[in-house]
Amino acid sequence: MSASTQNQALNAVLFLYREVLSKEIGYVNGVVRAKRPHRLPMVLTREEVKALLRQLDGTAWLMATLLYGAGLRLMECCRLRVKDLDFTRNQIVVRAGKGNKDRYTRLPLAVKESLARHLEEIRQQHQHDLELGLGRVVLPNALDRKYPRAGKEWSWQWVFPASKYYTDPVTREQYRHHLHESVIQKAVKEAARKAGIAKPASCHTFRHSFATHLLEDGYDIRTVQELLGHRDVSTTMIYTHVLNRGGRGVCSPADRLG
Repeated sequence: MSASTQNQALNAVLFLYREVLSKEIGYVNGVVRAKRPHRLPMVLTREEVKALLRQLDGTAWLMATLLYGAGLRLMECCRLRVKDLDFTRNQIVVRAGKGNKDRYTRLPLAVKESLARHLEEIRQQHQHDLELGLGRVVLPNALDRKYPRAGKEWSWQWVFPASKYYTDPVTREQYRHHLHESVIQKAVKEAARKAGIAKPASCHTFRHSFATHLLEDGYDIRTVQELLGHRDVSTTMIYTHVLNRGGRGVCSPADRLG
């Protein structure tokens, strides 16, 4: 069984005695909590990234390039709002990322023009929605109650909006949600198949590749840590395997047989 399954079973037994049977059994001698195995992240080469991105177009290409070029998590990309993009400073503000933390990351120049054209199309769509009495999005932290009109402002709109509106079952108000994450997940999976990539490439693989390629280019670990939004540098250290030649620096004895 996996480590998480073993620990879940142990916690269930402890909960049974403490909360259900009201018996304090104290420390259980000889029981060691299972540890998750250490796994290296799946990383694509630069050529594999190029091949995969060539199989995408439109919104899928934009989102995938941001995942790789900015090191975004999938939901961070889906939840981008117009006000989070700074074209002057070429940076992206990631709001309420993992751990509810904000951070800055790089806006890739490779998507700057395409992203600007995409936003212009979205702006025209938003203007059309406003003319129909729509154009509202949900604001975080119940800000829509404090600022009732802010949900229709351009700055709060999703960078990658859904194609259809949905109706809130309580207020009966119509909102436009961001693009569902499964759309880009399916697109990336299909693109990897078409590109002939044998590795199990996913949306999160772009983030691993982003960090690895930055370290290969000579950027320091602290810079990569800030761009990824890791609280502890030890989390980022997993990508330093690219700096250690390890077995790749060894000449195989089979190569000397000839």
